[in-house]
Amino acid sequence: MSEELFPEPEWLSEEVKTGTTIIAVTFDGGVVLGSDSRVSAGESVVNRVMNKLSPLHDQIYCALSGSAADAQTIAEIVNYQLDVHSIEVEDDPLVCSAATLVKNISYKYKEELSAHLIVAGWDRKKGGQVYATLNGLLSRQPFAIGGSGSFYINGFVDAEYRKNMTRRESQEFVVNALTLAMGRDDSSGGVAYVVTIDKDGAEEKCVLGNELPTFFDE
Repeated sequence: MSEELFPEPEWLSEEVKTGTTIIAVTFDGGVVLGSDSRVSAGESVVNRVMNKLSPLHDQIYCALSGSAADAQTIAEIVNYQLDVHSIEVEDDPLVCSAATLVKNISYKYKEELSAHLIVAGWDRKKGGQVYATLNGLLSRQPFAIGGSGSFYINGFVDAEYRKNMTRRESQEFVVNALTLAMGRDDSSGGVAYVVTIDKDGAEEKCVLGNELPTFFDE
């Protein structure tokens, strides 16, 4: 009787997904990562302010999309493995090493996990780097986008990206791309999280909704 009066909400039985927009771009001296903050289960929004930019090490981060639980699990495993690795070699890990670990886990458990991670950071050998990892693919790119909102901004990022952008230009590029995606994709929204990484470390910033740029459709 109680079950009929108080049925379980549909979203409790839905897989929680970070239907999202994630982006990372290199600039002259480092990288900028960005993401929206909305997490959904089916048609319900279960978290409006989840930070989908997860640290893998001091100067290496990843942007999460797909199943929230799967993506976070991969990030936590890689974070632990990099900590152990850095202690063993007595040095900071390379960005490529972090991306390779993500790629290996994603490929090994591709039937069980539903997650797409973009890995980006700075190291002493190659500077700022961005890697796309998906189902065993490992590809270094000047910029990468992912998530459901990425389909709406392909043209924008192709047209607006320039080589050797400054730190500030890259940050504006990321925020503008996220804003456009959040305005068009129902699964993306909330605030914009931005992380800037260079030789001096990582700087995290949250751009609130009323601080996002305004775009008007003609």
